[in-house]
Amino acid sequence: MAKNTRDADVAFIQALAEVLRENDLAEVQVKREYGESDCLNVRVSRQVAVAPAVQHIAAAPVAAAPAAAPAAAASAPQDDPASDPGAVTSPMVGTVYLQAEPDAPSFVSVGDTVAEGDTLLIVEAMKTMNHIPAPRGGKVKRILVDDGAAVEFGAPLVILE
Repeated sequence: MAKNTRDADVAFIQALAEVLRENDLAEVQVKREYGESDCLNVRVSRQVAVAPAVQHIAAAPVAAAPAAAPAAAASAPQDDPASDPGAVTSPMVGTVYLQAEPDAPSFVSVGDTVAEGDTLLIVEAMKTMNHIPAPRGGKVKRILVDDGAAVEFGAPLVILE
């Protein structure tokens, strides 16, 4: 009977992967409960190429002010937060929260020094609060998202120095 359950679980996971691909999703998480002490938690995710939105924003001033075009074009790659070596990106699609509760203080603010593993913010995905840790120690240079904003997989969230 254990083999049948395993085979059914494998088929279920394969079906979830198919749903991901067919609907162009980055991640899906499901919990199946078989009994009081028997359950299956499955999280299937894939990397999706995300074009940085900043490139589109940088193009607007070029069209509006032709005289400033060379300066704007030269500074665009430097202003792209995704290309910054200190950028911390979102590991999933979800909603960003900068604090644990609405009236609580933010996890970090610009200028704060953080240690590796400190929580920078939370990304909620499918009713699960995922704490996003600092990949390394450093100083918070910029916070690129607003509280309650939707984020895509790979979107830059915070820049550490």
